[in-house]
Amino acid sequence: MVANKKRPGKIQSVFLILTIALMVTIFLLSAQDADTSSNTSGTLTRIFVKLFFRDYDSSSLEKQAELWNRASFIVRKLAHFSIYTALGFCASFTAGKRKLLSPKSLAVVLFGFLYALSDEVHQQFVKGRSCEFRDMMIDTGGIITGMLISFVSACLIALVLKRHNDK
Repeated sequence: MVANKKRPGKIQSVFLILTIALMVTIFLLSAQDADTSSNTSGTLTRIFVKLFFRDYDSSSLEKQAELWNRASFIVRKLAHFSIYTALGFCASFTAGKRKLLSPKSLAVVLFGFLYALSDEVHQQFVKGRSCEFRDMMIDTGGIITGMLISFVSACLIALVLKRHNDK
C-alpha cells in the first residue's frame, strides 16, 4: 500500500510563495555590484546617521567619515539579519506544525544556513563583493530568530483561537 502524503495547506502554500519571493529578493540584492549595493543601503545609512549621530554635520570631515563607515556597517549587518529573519519566519511556517526541537525545525535552520552559504558564495562572483563568514553567521542568526518568532506567533494565535472557541 502506498502511504498517503499530506498535502500542504493553504497557509503553508502562501508561506512557501513568500519564502521563494524572499529567496529571489536576496539573490537579486546579492547580484548588485558593490557600488549599486552601497547606493541601496546609503539612504538607510543617512537616516541612521541623522538619528544616532546628532553632531554629524558639525563634525570634522575625518569624524564624519568614521561615523558614516560605522553607520554603514551597522545598517548593512541589520539588513542581513532582518531579511533572513523574515526568511526564517516564512520558511518555518512553510515547514508546518511541529515542535521547536524537532527534525523539521533543524531542517529549517539547515536550509537557512545553506542558503546563506550559497548567498555568500554567489557574492564572491559579483564585482566588488566578497564572501564573508561573519555575514553567513548573521544570516543564520536571523533564520533562527525568524523561526522563534514564528513559534511565538503560532502559540499566540492558538491561544486567541482557544479563548474565542471557549466563549
